[in-house]
Amino acid sequence: MKILTVVGARPQFIKACMLSKAIKSNSKIEEVIVHTGQHYDDNMSAVFFKQLNLPKPDYYLGVGSGSHGKQTAKMLVELEKVMISVNPDIVLVYGDTNSTLAGSLAASKLHIPIAHVESGLRSFNKKMPEEINRLVTDHLSNWLFCPSKAATENLKREGIVKEVYLTGDIMYDSVLYYKPLALQQSTILHDLSLKKNNYYLSTVHRAENTDEPERLKSILEALQQLKMDVVLPLHPRTKSKVNQFKLMELISAPHIKIVDPLNYFDMLTVASQANVILTDSGGLQKEAYMLKVPCITLRDETEWIETLQTGWNHLVGADTQQIVDTVKAIQFPKEHPPLFGDGKTSQKINEILVEGFERL
Repeated sequence: MKILTVVGARPQFIKACMLSKAIKSNSKIEEVIVHTGQHYDDNMSAVFFKQLNLPKPDYYLGVGSGSHGKQTAKMLVELEKVMISVNPDIVLVYGDTNSTLAGSLAASKLHIPIAHVESGLRSFNKKMPEEINRLVTDHLSNWLFCPSKAATENLKREGIVKEVYLTGDIMYDSVLYYKPLALQQSTILHDLSLKKNNYYLSTVHRAENTDEPERLKSILEALQQLKMDVVLPLHPRTKSKVNQFKLMELISAPHIKIVDPLNYFDMLTVASQANVILTDSGGLQKEAYMLKVPCITLRDETEWIETLQTGWNHLVGADTQQIVDTVKAIQFPKEHPPLFGDGKTSQKINEILVEGFERL
């Protein structure tokens, strides 16, 4: 069986490393990896392949940045060529990026079965490009691997019930596997003069925040008012918008430690040792929960409603005062139910694909 795996963005590299390990251990499967080049900055791409020991991509498309239409169109053209050349039995896609959408569209047009890891997530906000990518991919997929029970329920409401599997979250596999290595090897806390539980970690990168001057300003004003150190890895898009809207002064306070996007070991270290995480990232919301760190989500909705229900995540939007007040009032919940599986998701997916392919 030949699987063509499509990746292109930081979270996908982290997820793919675990499943690729499982696939590599199975003599029945050959994996061909295609990197679209959606994330091409070294800190957000190449370093992950090196650090996570992810097999070097067999194909690198070098698509780069651009509008959603331009970027997806370039990927479609190049992915179609690769799929025709490789002739895979299954195309495997992850998450909700433009790479996910392009991979699933190209495969469906060529009548190649699609496996979608992280199916069923819904924010119920179609203004988010990620929501469109999820919806389209899920409705094209032949195997749908869901990270949580809520994700399976979302699919059921849309009439998708065949080949839907509650496998747990593959990101949890990565967290359990790499956290000890990260804490052992990373020097980020020493480099930034940070102590455990004595700082906040914040990331802001979603278009709904970065492309709206008032929302971005409001979030940065909240970070400015916090009393402890704030580690702020600055996404290239965010950095550009901060300069465009002339907001750099808001993050020039001594307690705000601006860093370039962090490699996985450094990010896992600062996240696991933080007092509170403030983010608009879907992946980091999950990681916060997995690491038992309270999270404040800087959005108006979230795909990870289970984390809200347990009290480990708080949805606050972009209002300055609400952000600051929520940070002050944060408490550690007494319960921490296993929302995202047992850390063996990659093994389960591997087994399901082999068995499923044999039934085709």
